Amino acid sequence: MTTLDAKTMAARAAEIIPGGVNSATRAIGAPWVFRSAHGATVTDANGTDYIDYHAAFGAILLGHGDERVTTAVEDASRRLGLVGLGITELELQLAELIVAAIPSAEMTITTMSGSESVLQAVRLARGSTGRSRIVKFQGCFHGSFDAVARNVISAPSRAYGWDPNSSGILDDALENTLIAEFNDLDSVRELFARHGDDIAAVILEPVPHNVGALLPEQEFLEGLRDITRQHGALLIFDEVITGFRHALGGYQELCGVTPDLTTFGKAMGNGFAVAGMAGSREVMSNFTPAGGSVMLAGTFNGNAASMAAAIATIGVLSDPEVDFYGHVRALGDRMRAGMRQITADLGVPAVVTGLGSVFVTYFLEGEVRGYRDLMRNDDHAYAEFHRRMTEQGSLMYPMALKRNHISLAHTEEDIDRTLENAASVLAAMQRDGEFGRGGE
Repeated sequence: MTTLDAKTMAARAAEIIPGGVNSATRAIGAPWVFRSAHGATVTDANGTDYIDYHAAFGAILLGHGDERVTTAVEDASRRLGLVGLGITELELQLAELIVAAIPSAEMTITTMSGSESVLQAVRLARGSTGRSRIVKFQGCFHGSFDAVARNVISAPSRAYGWDPNSSGILDDALENTLIAEFNDLDSVRELFARHGDDIAAVILEPVPHNVGALLPEQEFLEGLRDITRQHGALLIFDEVITGFRHALGGYQELCGVTPDLTTFGKAMGNGFAVAGMAGSREVMSNFTPAGGSVMLAGTFNGNAASMAAAIATIGVLSDPEVDFYGHVRALGDRMRAGMRQITADLGVPAVVTGLGSVFVTYFLEGEVRGYRDLMRNDDHAYAEFHRRMTEQGSLMYPMALKRNHISLAHTEEDIDRTLENAASVLAAMQRDGEFGRGGE
């Protein structure tokens, strides 16, 4: 096979794939063409290595190509492959691991993606309650499913109003989704006062990582639990990003607030296609296999390779000798502390935040509680910082409000090298007048 350079490959891809990529957000940046990935390093088609903090939008927890996971997948694929009837021992084993780990999980299903998990959760909430509306929060992203495809990274003029993620979605699907403000219980109470008898569920990322890292206030999460119970609505935690990354039981394990339904995925298979949804026995029993009326279907649900990947990943995460959470938390703290020192020394207006293995640097002043605060972010500086960091060998997604991830494969040396690069990049940006240009 002939080896092509990145520019040639990108041009050829653009001729036969819309925009040259298979997901819109992959088109932001270089164009990038990657040839290999191992541990905390990815290598492009020109042979350039990068420390990977993008981590496939957070899907990589252990590092690329972790042998414990790939060996399990290879074995399951050779031994079982895809049957598509009944159940396999691997499906049962993973279900038992999930029920043991996630506080809200009395029963669980598997899917192939987070979007599918959210679709199942919203449909189940509507089917279980007989209600049509759901509440989501400005800035939270829940996949490509029509009902939730609105009001994520909205421009100030469109935030909290009509801001679909795509054309081609029926207005009815979007109009039944109400928008509230994160960390603002009054905005939720107002919606329930107007539509309470018709709200099936409230769905949120307990930590909205799709806009960086908005940290939830405990009173807010507890208040959502109280409000939904009072009105007979379900509480759905979308833990597609927070699940398994911040704790084996997801963020709900850390905050002590138990939702009715939980979606998860992204990281549970360390890069392999697997996701799922779990909840109370009462609600989950409304799926058709259990005699309910809410359809559950999917040929690839529970396939052997996906199950093996998830089982192996969870096995590593739960191994006390590996100490995954201790390792990534320490490196995350090191990165955040270093970035705070650098921005303070340079006098760059910045809020450095994050949780565990996730780190974010917003270029703004003042507190950050909800999306309204993020509208003060210097989006130009944010994207430019990530672009220049990638040029220095630290792969960071060059789009405003996107987060960075640390995996088990990262080392203190990786963090220190990245901080050294960040100091030089921010100093150069300051000299070049890159701050204060806002949304240019």
